[in-house]
Amino acid sequence: MQKIEKISVLLSIYFKENEIYLDEAFKSLAIQKTMIDEVVAVIDGPISNGLWRVVRKWDRELPLKIVELNENVGLGKALNAGLQACSNDLVARMDTDDICLPERFEKQIKMFIRNPELVIIGGAVDEFTEKNNIRKLKKVPCGYDNISKTIAKRNPFNHMTVMFRKQKIIEIGGYNHHYLMEDYNLWLRCYAAGFAMDNVNDVLVLARAGEEMINRRKGLKYIKSEYELYKLIVDLGINKGVSAKLIFLGRSLVRLLPKQLLSSIYNQFLRK
Repeated sequence: MQKIEKISVLLSIYFKENEIYLDEAFKSLAIQKTMIDEVVAVIDGPISNGLWRVVRKWDRELPLKIVELNENVGLGKALNAGLQACSNDLVARMDTDDICLPERFEKQIKMFIRNPELVIIGGAVDEFTEKNNIRKLKKVPCGYDNISKTIAKRNPFNHMTVMFRKQKIIEIGGYNHHYLMEDYNLWLRCYAAGFAMDNVNDVLVLARAGEEMINRRKGLKYIKSEYELYKLIVDLGINKGVSAKLIFLGRSLVRLLPKQLLSSIYNQFLRK
């Protein structure tokens, strides 16, 4: 019988987290069909007593390893601190407001066993809102060739579904600070390094969406982040010239649109 690799789950908690959502996220880990060896929870600066109560509650139920930072350092640096604390090479990312489906890790581990050369495996998500609980599928490209066709245009991974090889990620410097794009930045550098990557053609996570998510993805600050992304894509040689500039302009201009129109475009195109 082939030995099943142990996995570490990596997440970051900061003061703006929702206690109820965090509780549901931890619960989804407790009912996984595959046993989790450890859950590395990075406390990114001071958090409320309510959030600490949730963490301590699940510390009794889950194999939590708490990494407490004295001050808020931002997602990229917090994840790097957590990555160093992970005991296993196989690391699963998740967000503190999302829900992992019970078969998530089981499906990803099976894919790693079938394809041991893989460094990154993600999957699809069902996005939902608290207001009406309507689920909307957010697909991802499957197969390396399809990821290659996509990666210069949009993020080919739903970051909250990704499982990866820790040592390979550390080899290329781990996470960089990049406003709301830390994960996309990392996948681009992994792709440029020639790492094998794929997606499971299944929904692995229920992801919370809504107005707040759309609000974060508009405005001049986000356009600046898009420009940094454009420069990275060009510097890595993933895309160049007119094509890269047109993609940057297209991705940036929509960030200036009214919220309702941006939401419509997101629903029509960015989920496909």
